[in-house]
Amino acid sequence: RTTWQNAATACADRERPDLAPLQLALENATQELKTANDALSATRSDVSSLTKFKESLAEALAKTERLETETGPLRGLADLANGKNDFKMTLETFAIGAMFDQVLEAANMRLDPMTRGRYRLARGIEALGGRGKRGLEIEVFDINTGKARPTATLSGGETFIAALALALGLADVVESLSGKIRMDTIFIDEGFGSLDTENGAGTLDQVIQVLAALTEGSRAVGLISHVGQVQEAIPVGLVQEAIPQGFYVRSTPSGSRVEERKGLG
Repeated sequence: RTTWQNAATACADRERPDLAPLQLALENATQELKTANDALSATRSDVSSLTKFKESLAEALAKTERLETETGPLRGLADLANGKNDFKMTLETFAIGAMFDQVLEAANMRLDPMTRGRYRLARGIEALGGRGKRGLEIEVFDINTGKARPTATLSGGETFIAALALALGLADVVESLSGKIRMDTIFIDEGFGSLDTENGAGTLDQVIQVLAALTEGSRAVGLISHVGQVQEAIPVGLVQEAIPQGFYVRSTPSGSRVEERKGLG
């Protein structure tokens, strides 16, 4: 009782505090503590997830490095095949070029007698003027100058001879690679007018001799030309003549003589 009296005496001159603000502050602090605990829990969860992700990422990187090491040679081979090489040439172009070399070699066997050994066709590595595929350009090696030059520098007659040699070379290669394919007939339309004649020693004479040699086997060669010397060299042919009624085709033993006709009667 004395203690209670002492306490009552001590509080007699004091005001009773307002507990409502303190209660509100307690509630706010409790809520903030709960929010902080929730954030801590979420952060710990995030840390755990990130740690697991880091571990899985490290495993993936290790696997990637291992695969890169294992597939390095294969990827290098793929790069070479796709043109990432010193020649910037794809595997497709390389394969075509290898076949093209055979065609050029066969063509040179035809070209040599027609040019008296002056020219040889060769495959250029560089693409000219940004056109075409690298490694599939054709150059002409000139024995007289000892240098290779573009085919565009050839004269009209020389271009015709080179094209003819390529066509014959291609036919030879196709026949040699496939026994089931026979190119027994070749037709050549015009182009002879661009060849020079020198008393039986010009390029026209050389070309006719090469074409005549083709007919010694089983191959037939058809020539379409207005050049008289070519017509004289054709053993059997057809002559087309213009008449007032239209055109008249006449078969002759040699196909070498063109007659002027006024009409069919």
